[in-house]
Amino acid sequence: MKVTGVKVAAIKNHSAITQFILLGLTDSTELQILLFWLFAFIYIVAITANFLLIFTISTFKKLHTPMYFLIFNLSLVNILSISVTIPRLLQSLWTHRNTISFYGCITQIFFIVWALGSELVLLSFMAFDRYAAICHPLHYTIIMRKEVCVGIAAIVWITGVINIAVHTGLMLHLSFCDSNVINHFYCDIPTVLHLSCSDTSINEFMTKIADVVYGMCTCGLTLTSYFFILRTVFRIRSTEGKKKAFSTCCSHLFVISFYFSAIIYTYIRPSSAYFLDKDKLVSLIYSVVTPVVNPLIYSLRNKEFKEAIKVLTRNFKMFPRS
Repeated sequence: MKVTGVKVAAIKNHSAITQFILLGLTDSTELQILLFWLFAFIYIVAITANFLLIFTISTFKKLHTPMYFLIFNLSLVNILSISVTIPRLLQSLWTHRNTISFYGCITQIFFIVWALGSELVLLSFMAFDRYAAICHPLHYTIIMRKEVCVGIAAIVWITGVINIAVHTGLMLHLSFCDSNVINHFYCDIPTVLHLSCSDTSINEFMTKIADVVYGMCTCGLTLTSYFFILRTVFRIRSTEGKKKAFSTCCSHLFVISFYFSAIIYTYIRPSSAYFLDKDKLVSLIYSVVTPVVNPLIYSLRNKEFKEAIKVLTRNFKMFPRS
C-alpha cells in the first residue's frame, strides 16, 4: 500500500502542470511594440464597427428583417471571438509575460471554439436566407418568419456551447507532463492536445465528429443554397436583375470562402499535417481579420444600412452642444 501511494504521488507530481507558455508571434522586442499598436488599432476598429452595427440594427425598425437579425448575431460572435484572443495578445506584447494558467487556457479554448463554431453555423444559415430571398421571394416572409429566425439564433448559440462543453470537459481529464510550451499566441484544441502525455484518442475522435457536423454539414448547406441561387440567377433574363442578385450574394460568398478555407485548413486535416508557424498566420484570418471585415462588408454594401447611418449622424448633429 505504501509503494502504491508513492507511485500515485509520483504520477500526480509528474502531471502537475499549472500554467502554459505562449510563444506568441515573434521574439523581437521592436516588432512586438509595432504589433502591439497594430493589433490595438485593429481591436478598436473591430469593436467599434461591430457595436455600431448592433446599435444601428437595434435602433432602426427598417432594419428589423431576417437578414439583419442574422447580421446582428454575427456581430455578437465577432465581438466574442476577437475579445477572447486580442486582449490577451496585447497584454503579452506589452508586458512580455507569455504565461497563462491551465484553467485560463481551457477558458480561452471554450470561448474561441464556441465563437468559431457558432459563426460557421450562422454563415450557413445566412446562405439559406439568401436562397429563400432569391429563389422564393414571394414566400420569403413565411420561410424566414420571426419564429424561424429565433430558432436559428438558438441553434447557433446552443449547439456551439454543447460542442465546446464536450471538448473542454474531456480536456480537463488530460495529463500534461513533458512540456508546457505552446507555439501559438492563444490556446487552441490542436496545440494543447499535442502537449498531452495521456491518451487523447477520445478527444481526437470527438474532434473528428465535430469536424463532420460543423465542417461538412455547414459547408454542405452553404454549397447547396448557392447551387440553387446560381441556378435561379442564370435563369433571370434581364442583365439588371442578374447584377442585383449577384450584388446581394457576392459579399456573403466572399466572407464564406475566406472564413471556411481558414477553418478547414486549421481543424479539418490530419494531426500529422500541422505546421505551427503557418497555423499562427492562418488563425489570424478567422480570429482577427474576419471580425473587422464582416461589419464593413455587410454594412457598406447595403443601401438600407447607409440610410440608417445617415439618419443616425443627422440625429447626433441635432443634439445641443454643452
